[in-house]
Amino acid sequence: MRAHRLAAVRIAILAGIGVAVVACGGPGRTFDGEVYRAGPVAFRIGPVPGGWRRVEVGDAALAFRDDVHGASILVNARCKKPDDVTPLVALTNHLVMGSTEREVALQEVLPFDGREALRTRMRAKWDGVPMAHEIFVVKKDGCVYDFVYSGAPDAFDAGVPTFEGFVRSFRALPGSGVVG
Repeated sequence: MRAHRLAAVRIAILAGIGVAVVACGGPGRTFDGEVYRAGPVAFRIGPVPGGWRRVEVGDAALAFRDDVHGASILVNARCKKPDDVTPLVALTNHLVMGSTEREVALQEVLPFDGREALRTRMRAKWDGVPMAHEIFVVKKDGCVYDFVYSGAPDAFDAGVPTFEGFVRSFRALPGSGVVG
């Protein structure tokens, strides 16, 4: 009888641990319209501009479509990866790998959420199609954050100020980059 009780207790403990693991499920992705969380990544952004709608893109933390200006917006974040020691210009170049005929119109380092960010404005071709890009890359507390605004060159400039305001609302949250 005692062995039976001991076995029942062990099963109950293991079942409880199993429920806890399934309930926690590891780091899930959440976004409530202002705060994004996924594992060690946590950041706050201001309100999503009117005219932008959220879209799902597998390679981005957040993605939006600016229907007013025909542009796409990607926000990505990664923590504790080998590229957290890579220079900002190399990280920016990595984002545009695969493009051709690149023309950098502006590249500057500017203050951003208590760190330095590299802002790059460029035109390039993707599969022969001309595109314009506004890119911000920042490293903070072991994380790399990328913000990319891409669209057709003819309507691009009109959407950039809204994108810049959105990017400047970014704040890494305490604990970002902390694993485990």
